[in-house]
Amino acid sequence: MKEEFTTEQDVKNLVVKRAFRDSIPVMTGYIVLGIGFGMLLKSEGYGILWSLAMSVFIYAGSMQYVAVSLLASATPLITAMLTTLMVNARHLFYGISMTEAYKDAGKGKPYMIFGLTDETYSLVCHLPKDMDRKEQMRYSLLVTVFDHCYWVTGSVIGSLIPFSAKGIDFALTALFITIFTDQWLTTRNHFSAIAGVLASVACVLLFGSANFLIPAMIAISVILITGKKFALKEEKSK
Repeated sequence: MKEEFTTEQDVKNLVVKRAFRDSIPVMTGYIVLGIGFGMLLKSEGYGILWSLAMSVFIYAGSMQYVAVSLLASATPLITAMLTTLMVNARHLFYGISMTEAYKDAGKGKPYMIFGLTDETYSLVCHLPKDMDRKEQMRYSLLVTVFDHCYWVTGSVIGSLIPFSAKGIDFALTALFITIFTDQWLTTRNHFSAIAGVLASVACVLLFGSANFLIPAMIAISVILITGKKFALKEEKSK
């Protein structure tokens, strides 16, 4: 780093402090959402070990909320697999964008790939400029570890809270409404938002509320891909 330090340990300590400081906003969100997940899972009869195991080994945020209903309704494995793929498909795109950034990640690379959530990505895709390459990789690894710990901590706390979970299953719906509203207010092009709403409503009417999710995701994907191709053709014609 640009500043002068007496030992290498001083530099390492500063990277740890920087990673923790930058991850604090994620901590406030992950602990709260993790608590909600733990409480929801507990309400379906799954204890602290389930909450701990899912948050440590799955670590999928919104998909863990969806997984609670999949477990509770004994959803067929193929449906669960397709739902997981569709819900987390976005990881394919921003994961690819990190292949170059993580090429020097060393032994921590597999874990950094596993722990690349939306919020972690927002931090590690803009690495501190005052760090050298080795320090940047250490920073990325630490941010990933901290964020993972926040989610696990929240999930465990939620599974221990003696609280009525009535209505808490709306937390995921509220989360997506917030994301939708933010996208609508911060972008001029509302094509993707409108396409998502219309495709979802149509699939609910056609397939019912219990079976609409996968058809809706497929329909949304087709609409967005087709719309993107059409937009590119129009740009080339201009």
